[in-house]
Amino acid sequence: MAYDFTVLKEAIKETEEWLGRELSGVRTGRATPTLLDNVKPEAYGTRSPISQLANVSVEDARTLRVIPWDAALIKDIERGVTEADLGVGVSVDGQGLRITFPELTSERRVQLSKLAGDKTEQARVTLRAHRTDALKALEEAKKEGGMGDDDVTRLKAEVQKLIDAGNEALAALLERKEAEIAQ
Repeated sequence: MAYDFTVLKEAIKETEEWLGRELSGVRTGRATPTLLDNVKPEAYGTRSPISQLANVSVEDARTLRVIPWDAALIKDIERGVTEADLGVGVSVDGQGLRITFPELTSERRVQLSKLAGDKTEQARVTLRAHRTDALKALEEAKKEGGMGDDDVTRLKAEVQKLIDAGNEALAALLERKEAEIAQ
């Protein structure tokens, strides 16, 4: 009897995507629009992401330009960015807002690298939980008489290969993020 690895592969993929999203929110030396993804200013009586209220573009390596679609929202967006406590400078001009990210100190770089490492460790723990679930499913199939010992041993090795590949992908994401932070 063959084991269906679809659920495990999907869980590994979701874990990798989660880590990618989490790491994209960790600030590097460069300003990117994704750093404002979690900022949700009050506008029209509800909290909305900046991406739904304005055009966000990179002006230079440390500056973002936010141009609201409705000029009346400039103060609301400014307040939202200030309240998000990102450690950035916000200035209003005729076009919209200019958000300036200060140069990262070496101490802050170490903190951000540690944060990225912590997020990666959370993802690794999730992968281990997925491996445990898959191994339990194999043992259940063996108990029900659907598989022999040789099949289970072979499939356990296959599960481990998938988890190892997932861990390598997580390590690559972390390595890439740490390189960005170090720049």
